[in-house]
Amino acid sequence: MAHLIVMGVAGSGKSTIGRRTAALLGWPYFDGDDYHGAANVAKMAAGIALTDEDRWPWLDRMNAAMAGQPHSVAAASCLRQAYRERIACGLDVRFAFANGEKALVAARLAARPGHFFDPRLNDSQFAILEPPKDALALDIRAPVEELARACADWMRSAA
Repeated sequence: MAHLIVMGVAGSGKSTIGRRTAALLGWPYFDGDDYHGAANVAKMAAGIALTDEDRWPWLDRMNAAMAGQPHSVAAASCLRQAYRERIACGLDVRFAFANGEKALVAARLAARPGHFFDPRLNDSQFAILEPPKDALALDIRAPVEELARACADWMRSAA
């Protein structure tokens, strides 16, 4: 059975889509924000972009959490192909790409008080983004329920 990772830049709605998809499928849900170490959270809160070295342990923790389940839904940025390969190592993973325009994402980040991610990092997220070639494309302007149903249907078709 496959795992689904909803990926995209911060503010793209990947956590919301992922939680709703997991509920529709009745699968466990893992949020990437819960697997960052304190140092990563502090860096992002200070407006400092993470390096690859910062990300590897986070991706490994996500992989280990998913590996403990026969199937799951997760939300993680996975902006570069190398990150997607690392998080999927040894697992049957499908990616859904929550994609949208920088201005829409910036507006969402500005309206998200209390989150540790500094909206000033929006540009750095788009700068390193390597859009996946083989992911389910999600237009973040669509209603969350529609996007979650598309993800759930896609995963059911993989079973």
